[in-house]
Amino acid sequence: MSNDEITLAAGDAEVVLAPANGGRVRSLRVGGAELLRQGERFGCFPMVPWCGRLRDGMFRDGGAVHRMPLNAPPHAIHGTVRDGAWRVARAGGDEAVLTCDLGAPWPWAGRVTQLAALTGDSLTLTMSVETYDSSFPAQIGWHPWFNRTLGGEEVRVDFSPAWQEERGDDHLPTGNRIDPKPGPWDDCFGMPGGVDVTLTWPEQLELRVTSREEWVVVYDEQREAVCVEPQTGPPDGLNTLPRLVTPIEPLEATMTWSWRGR
Repeated sequence: MSNDEITLAAGDAEVVLAPANGGRVRSLRVGGAELLRQGERFGCFPMVPWCGRLRDGMFRDGGAVHRMPLNAPPHAIHGTVRDGAWRVARAGGDEAVLTCDLGAPWPWAGRVTQLAALTGDSLTLTMSVETYDSSFPAQIGWHPWFNRTLGGEEVRVDFSPAWQEERGDDHLPTGNRIDPKPGPWDDCFGMPGGVDVTLTWPEQLELRVTSREEWVVVYDEQREAVCVEPQTGPPDGLNTLPRLVTPIEPLEATMTWSWRGR
């Protein structure tokens, strides 16, 4: 199928997917209002096979040391699949499936599949990483850029994490868990009951970001946007909390955005 942009529609919601630009959600409009920051690097992109910063672009798998390109020196950031074109496996009126093969510079072969399912009041993204050969560590996450203001109203971010990962001077978790601090944030939080973060634009819209995963990065240091990023482990997780993908056990994760008018 073509890699041209795909538009999904349900009720007064419309989603545009951009397979050729890293398989990202380029646009989410609800009642005609755009919720995602626009631009080639923005929208909402998948983070695979790692999330956030990878320390010095290096990780170990057993006795082997692997090096990834330093695209955010001195670290590697946000995986590899946002940099390439995805294929369209299926697309309908309110649902689409995209796939992307893992390969160089990632040292193993594998496949990433993302399902986008839209209803009138929610968008659910489900992603999996599969291998048919060698097992390898991996992470899954999403990096949405929500517009800070909507209808002239600035967003409020509400959530109740159990802890915050202490952040070192290199922007990576130190391994210590601390009590959550007030923003602004470029920080990872733990939510053992599952990610549940509410974005509220007063008098406009309320949107909940939920996931069964227990890790979320919140980034609100830019004037234009706020990022709420559910993921299967913390930044540098290939080194500190790897999840193994095997031929009989893929890595899977799901994120849902649900919204209602105010």
